[in-house]
Amino acid sequence: MQAPDEDRLLDDLADRLRYEDPRFAAAFVEGRPCRPREYRRGAAWLTLAVGLALLGAGIVLGHGLLLAGGLVVSGAAGHLFDPNRDHIRRGTPPPS
Repeated sequence: MQAPDEDRLLDDLADRLRYEDPRFAAAFVEGRPCRPREYRRGAAWLTLAVGLALLGAGIVLGHGLLLAGGLVVSGAAGHLFDPNRDHIRRGTPPPS
């Protein structure tokens, strides 16, 4: 038997999960597998591939603008990989 404090903690955890990643929470309730938001990184990988392609083309062609563009786009991809970027955008402290 669970204590009322434990029930409240579990309810708080479920509410936070519904707020932070509603798609995962809905799939969890329905019993369908779905990766959590922090593991969905398709846009980040695509951005990194474009950045590295620009960087490679800049090296091969010796073109400074392609080099700079590749570095900027790769940096943006690094930002997309940050697991706490949603918390930073909302202004809430990241979970410890």
